[in-house]
Amino acid sequence: MSELRKEYPSMKRALFSSFHIGGCQSCAYADGETLASVCERNELNPDEVVKEILESAERDAQMMLTPQQLHELREAEPDLLLLDSRTREEHEAVAINGSTFLTQQLQDSLFKPENYERTIVIYDHSGQNALDTCSWFQGHGLKGTRILKGGIDLWAQEVETAMPRYRVELG
Repeated sequence: MSELRKEYPSMKRALFSSFHIGGCQSCAYADGETLASVCERNELNPDEVVKEILESAERDAQMMLTPQQLHELREAEPDLLLLDSRTREEHEAVAINGSTFLTQQLQDSLFKPENYERTIVIYDHSGQNALDTCSWFQGHGLKGTRILKGGIDLWAQEVETAMPRYRVELG
């Protein structure tokens, strides 16, 4: 399962939302299990599960903007809201110009009908963690929400090349 999650980051959301697998202790799966064994234990058709994983990956791809696409979109839509979902320390150290640090208070204030179609772009360090936030925003009515593919790290490599880069170390 761990190899599949690396290949398909949306897999965990897809399995839980469609089949209630992997979201809590009673329906959890181990990294070393195979998809076939998880399907067998939960009495699921493996073909249906694979189809949902692939469709979920496609939905994720539709949420993503490349750094160049975001750069062009910012010029075309000056009222675009660019949200930084990293830690406050990361945001204060280096951030994309014009972005706003995403606080709980700001998040709560966004859920209004006037924002349902507004273009909102969320970024993190590498583009992986923001997928869950973007999906959650879309699921709660903010249909114009997207994420920056590759996060601020890819942005620094492709658009704002003078921006300092850093590595996240998990301890």
